[in-house]
Amino acid sequence: MSVSPSSSAQAAREAVARSLRDLRREAGLTVKELAAACGWHHAKTSRVENALTAPSARDIRAWCEATGAAGQAQDLIVQSLNAESMYREWRHQVRNGLRQLQEGSARLFEDTELFRVYSATLVPGLLQTEGYAAGVLARAARFRDVPVDDSAAAARARVERSRVLYEPGRRFVLVMEEGVLRCRMADEDAMAAQLGFLLTAGALPAVSLGIIPMTATERAQWPRETFHVYDDKLVSVELVSARVRINQPSEIALYLKAFEELRASSVYGAEARELVLRAIEALR
Repeated sequence: MSVSPSSSAQAAREAVARSLRDLRREAGLTVKELAAACGWHHAKTSRVENALTAPSARDIRAWCEATGAAGQAQDLIVQSLNAESMYREWRHQVRNGLRQLQEGSARLFEDTELFRVYSATLVPGLLQTEGYAAGVLARAARFRDVPVDDSAAAARARVERSRVLYEPGRRFVLVMEEGVLRCRMADEDAMAAQLGFLLTAGALPAVSLGIIPMTATERAQWPRETFHVYDDKLVSVELVSARVRINQPSEIALYLKAFEELRASSVYGAEARELVLRAIEALR
């Protein structure tokens, strides 16, 4: 993928700004005339047109009224809201604690039938044990300076959320890099329990667990950022600073293409189990 998720979010903002600028120009209005008609300073018009300031729904309605394009207001409002929801900074998401962040995904999990996850860094959340999740989330709490460290409660919520693995009518296709198995995010006992659970979870009827060996040759994709695909409707990408939500069909298709190429480099069944068993042996 040549365009980063954060760039995709900015591109979506710029598309809205471009549409508003085009409406002003088509109406034959200058920046100052548009601002006067809307009742704000002309500097705000410039900031909106340069995608430096996100327009509110009220701003868009006023803009469309001033340019004689009231019929386009609702579509532009939806487009703008989608652009802003694509890029949600972590610091806003965790301000009420990590547990609430876990519980906030419950509805999305309930509505999804096909989960596709790729991870180059950590065991996917759906397959995390409580001990491993506590180790991961404790580090996240420290790094993000969460006001209240509720990582233990968040780990329990994450495991509770993973009960969807056992619900009928769902499928889970998960791919991870072999290096994930060797990255120690918890103490030896917790890591052993986590790796042991991968052996169990990989045998569940609804779960397809692929591991890309470090020795894989001629792979079509190099390790990518961690991403989750929910049905064919939404991609969630995890960055250091933000979680990006992508819902543009063309971008979702690009992630699905990358996922399939990563999946093709994976091993399954006995070969995957052997990689996990080697990682368990390396803990001693």
